[in-house]
Amino acid sequence: MTSGSRLRRGGIAAALAAALAVALTVGFVTARASAAPDLPPVTPEELVASVLEAEPAALAGTVAVDNRLGLPAIPGAPADSFTDGTSTARVWSDGEGRGRLAVPRPDGERTYVRDGTVTWAYDSADRTATRIPSRDGDRDERTGQDPQAAARDIVGKLRGTSVVAVDGTTEVAGRPAYTLVLTPQPGERTVLREVRAAIDAQTRTPLELTVLGEGAEPVLRAGFDEVTFGPQDPSLFTFTPPPGVPVEEKDARADGHRKPADAPRPQVVGDGWDAVVVGTVPERTGDAGQQPDLSALGTPVSGAWGSGRAITTNAGSAILTDDGRVAAGAVEPDVLGTALER
Repeated sequence: MTSGSRLRRGGIAAALAAALAVALTVGFVTARASAAPDLPPVTPEELVASVLEAEPAALAGTVAVDNRLGLPAIPGAPADSFTDGTSTARVWSDGEGRGRLAVPRPDGERTYVRDGTVTWAYDSADRTATRIPSRDGDRDERTGQDPQAAARDIVGKLRGTSVVAVDGTTEVAGRPAYTLVLTPQPGERTVLREVRAAIDAQTRTPLELTVLGEGAEPVLRAGFDEVTFGPQDPSLFTFTPPPGVPVEEKDARADGHRKPADAPRPQVVGDGWDAVVVGTVPERTGDAGQQPDLSALGTPVSGAWGSGRAITTNAGSAILTDDGRVAAGAVEPDVLGTALER
């Protein structure tokens, strides 16, 4: 039935990669969908309301990501950051803000553990551990919110500028689900065509999120291949570095990046589908202060806002200005230019 209605190293390069990934993706969470189970009818308004009102659930699962964003290779950024291709990870959540993420790599595994007060990052390949104390309002770039919370955030932000519909039912990771579809309202200046979310029929947890651009294939497909709901072992949300592993104490405000004293805080210009994130690229300090050469990225552009380079992807664009600003969104470069003028 159908009814209307976000880096550990790399300085400026890592910051640009993060800005692109965060601003151009509209979610974290797709899985394998199959049969169409018989579920009670629900209106789009009822389904959206139930998603936003549902309590986060404790769960464990395997997340699969198919990334076709088309982000360029950023000099100085980790080779496996934001590149196109498929990947998997294991996730655990206690439903109360504590979580664990395990990302396999050819040379080992990266593990991220958030216990509510501290986030740990451990790389088994180079045997290094980083301890990052949490702060009020802090959202870690890697563990962040769990997938279900991230998808709820997306639905909440886009619903006011979308045509919302329920496009039947599906089955994801063996669980019956409703298919929620958000399409940009007329007048929204975005390169994205629609977002489709599979919503678990019982828990109202988003199990699947597919982002469609101008082409036939999704630009991002990420989510649960398998998932189990229920209480998790508390030991999953604690971390003790292995013997002999050095620990770096890292404050999010003193990680080798600095902003000029008068640098404005990042701001969002607009809302919904054509929202643009505008900020200042942090400088790199210390012995690793040499900046990578980004002059080969994108194409030269200029306007009333100044001059710089525009980078386009399958899900939007970014402008890196010559005076150190960056703007990114799921829009064309001209929309970014307008935002930079404000």
